[in-house]
Amino acid sequence: MPYTLYLKKNEEKRILAGHPWVYANEVSKIEGKDKNGTLATVRDFNGRFIGRGFINHLSKIIVRIISRNEEEVIDQDFFEARIRKAVALRQKLGYDNCYRAVFAEADNLPGLIVDKYDDVLSIQILSLGMEVNRDKILNALIKIFNPKGIYERSDVSVRKKEGLEETKGAIYGDFDTKVVITENGVKMLVDVENGQKTGYFLDQKHNRYALRKYCKDATVLDCFCNSGGFSLNACMGGAKSVIACDISKQALDTVEENARLNGFTTITTLLGDVFEVLRNYKKDGKKFDVVVLDPPAFCKTAADVKNAYKGYKDINILGLKLVNEGGFLITSSCSHYMTLNLFEKMLNESAKESGRRVKILEMKIQSSDHPSLIGEDESMYLKYFVLHVE
Repeated sequence: MPYTLYLKKNEEKRILAGHPWVYANEVSKIEGKDKNGTLATVRDFNGRFIGRGFINHLSKIIVRIISRNEEEVIDQDFFEARIRKAVALRQKLGYDNCYRAVFAEADNLPGLIVDKYDDVLSIQILSLGMEVNRDKILNALIKIFNPKGIYERSDVSVRKKEGLEETKGAIYGDFDTKVVITENGVKMLVDVENGQKTGYFLDQKHNRYALRKYCKDATVLDCFCNSGGFSLNACMGGAKSVIACDISKQALDTVEENARLNGFTTITTLLGDVFEVLRNYKKDGKKFDVVVLDPPAFCKTAADVKNAYKGYKDINILGLKLVNEGGFLITSSCSHYMTLNLFEKMLNESAKESGRRVKILEMKIQSSDHPSLIGEDESMYLKYFVLHVE
């Protein structure tokens, strides 16, 4: 007998407002008995239908809503239709060579990420509901994209919270795991096997392009550069020189390869811890026209926020002190726990403590192939500020 979950009184409000997660502690009672990972119906305390999703007793998120239509059939055609709808939106927005084709909850496919890198797909399956429907998803992707290959990057710890093992590897096709894409007219080498996340951070696509207008004849320091997306766009904007800094030798090797792919000769790579590098530059009196700070998520849980805030503040104070008068600080956070208001508060304190007068020129979020679902704060995660430093 399929599961039916009844929520405690008033616990349906957040879900009716658009949030797709049902937490175990919000459930009043469960009727029925079936396998973990099967479809369950969610109702409010009085029995009103709320939605349907795949149940997972091992997770704090006991159900992720996948349909709000009680009569909808969740089968092969369902997954194909959902993925086609997500892809159609990206194509309407002009995405073609490289983009996030499916963004989990925001595309009503909770726990599924699909990134397109030219003719190769890189996917993450992050929830039990998507795992039990793996074959349906793969069949749909093959039919829709006819890709040269599909690589799985489900090597993330969040799977353990779902009772799943981490896994990675090629799951369809015979292909080179190093793929050359074209983003903003720039050639980029993406390593879907060993690169960050699914291979590359597509969510900063538009923000990297926006950097260009600040870089004409400028000296640029790109911190936490990863594979060099901001560095390459700085070159496209006419930068005089670019220093790309990262703690990963593998990342810097990719930066150098990407520079060669595009014929750029003004990028220098620097291996080191960004905090130490910034402190040494400050000690030596070194300054730049443009400083880019695009760090990894300093806080991955709510408990990390206090220490993360200090880390963001430290690098932004140092970054501001290293900007020439009239120059620019480009600064980001990719953690949803570091909310927009909290990030702005940190920047305000950083400006005061650095002794610099600062103007906000631009505020942006993640690129539009990473849509944010109204009612789900977790999907609005990226903050990007352009600051003019006087």
